[in-house]
Amino acid sequence: MADSQVTAIEHHEAHNPALRHHFADEQQQKNAASLGMWLFLVTEIMFFGGMFCAYLVYRLAHFNAFAAASQQLNVGLGALNTAVLLVSSVTVVLAVKAAEAGKRKQLVSYLVVTVLLGLTFLVVKGFEYREKFEKHHVPGATFNFTEPFDDNGKQIPVNPKEAELFFSLYFAMTGMHALHMIIGCGLFSGLAILAWKGHYSPEYFTPIENAGLYWHLVDLIWIYLFPLLYLISRHS
Repeated sequence: MADSQVTAIEHHEAHNPALRHHFADEQQQKNAASLGMWLFLVTEIMFFGGMFCAYLVYRLAHFNAFAAASQQLNVGLGALNTAVLLVSSVTVVLAVKAAEAGKRKQLVSYLVVTVLLGLTFLVVKGFEYREKFEKHHVPGATFNFTEPFDDNGKQIPVNPKEAELFFSLYFAMTGMHALHMIIGCGLFSGLAILAWKGHYSPEYFTPIENAGLYWHLVDLIWIYLFPLLYLISRHS
């Protein structure tokens, strides 16, 4: 390689320290990062898709028990968490817009608000889990499920093992979603610190965009979890 070309590359990397040496320019690096994120999100969709399919199959096989167990979920807390995540999606979009415009303080503020909303979701979910422990709805040796009553005051016969299967899927699906929320909160906390230090600019904010894609997917998964677990066919 000619000395002039080497000098040009070194000058370019010095001008943009975020550009890695194995990429020709910023656009190529951004495209590679975006492609990697989308491939990762596809694997996440496949993972949660398997859990959704398992839930639907068992729900069809044990409809009455799943409907009766669904009545034991707190719709109010579920709706509150849905609203929290919808607002957090808005703050993520605003964070990306602030990064694109080079507004550092706004970017940091929106990232911090997003983290706080994510923590709010986890706290509300913690209260909901505590309620399940108090009612002995956690699968295991202490599991107990009281048969519900219909509108006429007649007790509906339900197989406790089938109800326990519902709560096993409930904890598996919502627990895995909560784990993704914890990861997202940690990710956005790190981004907020880097943004405060001026690491991002209108020319380079790809990590903000990719983290936003991850957060939107986690929100979207909950948008499906909430009606599927809490709302659909709650009556046997």
